[in-house]
Amino acid sequence: MTRRLVAFLPLSLLLILAGCGNPVNKPIDPQSGVWDKYFVGPLSDTLDWFASLLWGQYGLSILVVTIIIRLLILPLSLKQYRSSKMMQELQPELKKIKDKYKDDAKKQQEETMKLFQKHGVNPLAGCLPLLVQMPVLIALYSAIMRNDHIKHQSFLWMQLGTHDQYYILPLLAAITTYLQQKMMSSQMNAQMQSLMFIFPVLIFVMSMNFASALPLYWVYSNLFTIVQTYFIYGGSQNKGGQSK
Repeated sequence: MTRRLVAFLPLSLLLILAGCGNPVNKPIDPQSGVWDKYFVGPLSDTLDWFASLLWGQYGLSILVVTIIIRLLILPLSLKQYRSSKMMQELQPELKKIKDKYKDDAKKQQEETMKLFQKHGVNPLAGCLPLLVQMPVLIALYSAIMRNDHIKHQSFLWMQLGTHDQYYILPLLAAITTYLQQKMMSSQMNAQMQSLMFIFPVLIFVMSMNFASALPLYWVYSNLFTIVQTYFIYGGSQNKGGQSK
């Protein structure tokens, strides 16, 4: 169930962003509600502030904000790693419970939860980083599309307020999405591994239509995740390989 939820969340995020419409003509108004006051407004102001420090380059401002966001959720990612590692260690015990109570689903669930509680495992820990990022990414989308400064800024070959007409950024977003999933493939079951090819395609198609600033955030975020995954999982996987 948890793995299905983890797989469903990114797809849900893509669908939400796709349905956000075009809020370009709606100015950010902190007085209009909680969303603008506590999410979109502060995020837009933060982007403006960093851009003022970085020679007016909003592409670099988005990079800094991305790093800050990912560092803030790093403790959740580490918790996810520890939970994932413990879940792997408990697989033999989980199999015993499944075999022992194969005809009693309720008892099987009760014994499974007891085992999780005994070892301090939270089966939903893998969802936490995604759950935290979803409102941030949606708010970032709104901040980018409704910030007049960003809309008219260029960065490298792209106009941040419009889609990349050369499709270089969508391609980079898709490739980095695939690479970060590939690095996590050893932690996935067969069903989730099949999604490794679906999400990059979805990211590519969506990025073709989004303002370039949003897929730029995805590329930055994916690169951060790739480096993070290397340091968190890489070492333990290498040790595991050597021990074999």
